[in-house]
Amino acid sequence: MSISSDGPDSNICVDWLIGFLRRKIMKFVRFAREGSEGLAIKTGEIYRGILTSSPDYPGNLSQFVGLGREGLAALSSHLGRGQAFEADAIDYLPPFPRPPKIICVGLNYRDHTAESGFDQPEFPTFFGRFSSGLVGHMQPIIEPAGSATLDFEGELAVIIGKRGRHISRTQAHDYIAGYSVFNDGSVREYQFKSPQWMIGKNFDNTGAFGPHFVTADELPAGAKGLGIVTRLNGQVVQSSNTDLLVFNIASVVAHISEAMTLEPGDVIVSGTPAGVGHARSPKLYMKQGDQVEVEIEGVGLLRNDIVREERRLSSAA
Repeated sequence: MSISSDGPDSNICVDWLIGFLRRKIMKFVRFAREGSEGLAIKTGEIYRGILTSSPDYPGNLSQFVGLGREGLAALSSHLGRGQAFEADAIDYLPPFPRPPKIICVGLNYRDHTAESGFDQPEFPTFFGRFSSGLVGHMQPIIEPAGSATLDFEGELAVIIGKRGRHISRTQAHDYIAGYSVFNDGSVREYQFKSPQWMIGKNFDNTGAFGPHFVTADELPAGAKGLGIVTRLNGQVVQSSNTDLLVFNIASVVAHISEAMTLEPGDVIVSGTPAGVGHARSPKLYMKQGDQVEVEIEGVGLLRNDIVREERRLSSAA
């Protein structure tokens, strides 16, 4: 934890640096193992954590995200005394299984707006996602049986840690608990059937999320200056930096809170840069057998294979 200074201003930076070096790195992962769910903290190349089958299981991450750094630090210390798990011996789950809200921002990089054929809006383009579409790191993204237009969108996910309404830009960072990586898999054929994008953004098992929840103090304020890269079958298809967001994270939080109360565990998916498959010629959609990665500097690497849905469920008679 950081150390406050009661001395002259000239000592503040030194004290902050000492605190930074002493504090515990906090990258949490939600996972499954041997039929039980678990929660762990990343320590070097392994995870230490506790399964739900243990009497020491502290509860899920959603119960702690609103407790601030002190609460998360206590959770980290508790998990750090748990069992060691190798990274390749667990099944990753979305960090938050059922966020109260998942709010996505469209057209938030100018180059993506241009490639999509839109004029850059003066107000953020918001739309909703639902938790039924979430999948974890190393879990398959499902290409729906009814379409062959599944597209990738690498994005930074922002996790809210404090309840608030009418939040100012200057206060917005205080409401952010941390960050994760998101791939807003979009079924373009359905997205553009109408002016509203919701249906094409909410197919089951198309919203990849994870692998970690990274506390906000691990990164620059507002997650500024982070490289973001998407790869399809090892080839870079998107490459940008969060400095290029049209509406930065503080601005997005402020705009959303004009309309609705933000709550701990809400997820804001902040927008994707240029390079999406739908804007290419020829178009480049994800298909059975592909592998897609989204990597954000300091946050993590999210990897998923693409699996084709075998059949559609029959409708009720």
